[in-house]
Amino acid sequence: MSLKTDSARRFAQAAAALVAAMPKQPLYYIETFGCQQNEADSELLAGMTEEMGYARTANADEASLIIYNTCAIREHAEKKALSQIGQLKHKKTANPDLLVGVCGCMPSQAHRMDELRKSYPYVDFLFGTKSPERYPEILYNALASPKRGFYPDPTDEPDITEGLPHRRESDYKAWLSIMYGCDNFCTYCIVPYVRGRERSREPDAVIAEARALVESGCREITLLGQNVNSYKYGFAKLLSELDKIPGEYYIRFMTSHPKDATHELIDAIAASRHVARHFHLPLQSGSNAMLAAMNRRYTRERYLELIDYMRGKMPDIAISTDIIVGFPGETEEDFAQTLDIIESARFDFAYSFIYSPRVGTPAAEMEGAIPDEVKSERFARLLEAQNRISLEKNREFVSRKIKVLVEGRSKNDPETFTGRSERGRLVHFKGGSDTLTGTFATIDITSADTFTLKGQLTIDN
Repeated sequence: MSLKTDSARRFAQAAAALVAAMPKQPLYYIETFGCQQNEADSELLAGMTEEMGYARTANADEASLIIYNTCAIREHAEKKALSQIGQLKHKKTANPDLLVGVCGCMPSQAHRMDELRKSYPYVDFLFGTKSPERYPEILYNALASPKRGFYPDPTDEPDITEGLPHRRESDYKAWLSIMYGCDNFCTYCIVPYVRGRERSREPDAVIAEARALVESGCREITLLGQNVNSYKYGFAKLLSELDKIPGEYYIRFMTSHPKDATHELIDAIAASRHVARHFHLPLQSGSNAMLAAMNRRYTRERYLELIDYMRGKMPDIAISTDIIVGFPGETEEDFAQTLDIIESARFDFAYSFIYSPRVGTPAAEMEGAIPDEVKSERFARLLEAQNRISLEKNREFVSRKIKVLVEGRSKNDPETFTGRSERGRLVHFKGGSDTLTGTFATIDITSADTFTLKGQLTIDN
């Protein structure tokens, strides 16, 4: 067992003994909802599950263990997860020996933990986000006893446990968590309540993991944290150290908070060889009044100054953002200021969301709720503006050659291959082969639409 903590190793060995005694090797299935951090967490769960003797299946109908790793950031994500959990009832009825677990951000909320416990009696165990090293204990208990298990997050902030095994989804791309939790307490956001306060991994551990990934053939490493640029030991310094690792690869990161985005960080990216020229910097609103109500702790002027500084240092950098439409109290003038920044910043792409209240956040108690029809109309106007700009920016790449990391055949057209450029653009191209997957290739761009570029593999690859 590669699990480093004594308790985790002991429970993993006990669970493995129970699994080994089964008539045949059991299969597990994990479905992940939500953000990249949840995906990284699921890779840890998968690694530990395989340490305990299970084999993976992509078909839930074959599994004797099903785990749903849930998200609570937006209402839509919660409803989708609850719908999927509800559909497990008939599987449990058909196979009473099936183990069903629900984890992640939803069970980290006391009211959701209670709801899942009472309304979904066929769920065998529930646990949150803060203590992944407890998972071997949780699974052992489920295997050893028919009693249901409920494991709320600890009230204190646990230390980070290093050495947990991963079962990574890709051989050439990897999530690398550098910190957990958040101290920002934006008024709309549930993350600090379900992920806890900020805890940063030691730089040596992060650098060692990144080096091992590159040496194993990984070509894209995405550093993860709810706010990576508040990394305790200095995010700019960490990027500079990671950039020294020899090899051909990209370093990406998400997510950044504008209040902690410094000129030092931008300078470090500009000076690097491996950090991708793509900066995701959530705006949320272009109105200072809304930013104050959201507790974002920066102004539109400060945000635009950061954009100007980035483009001054790296004229070709791609900048993307997040925007919330319909926050409580948002006036037409507030929304107009968001549209104004869309036009002046000219984001390469934006992830836009209609505000939905999260139980337990200050914004959920605010007056001035925006009617759904107003939110939808504003959302449509925002998409129209951003899509126009995204198309204009994508058309600038036509007749140019760009380097992409090839991700394989398109799901919609097996004759077309897909890759992603350093600046985050999705590229569909002809002339590829399966041997290119996980390698870099040069593509002649022949056309562009709002969300993708299209092209042809160059003959010199």
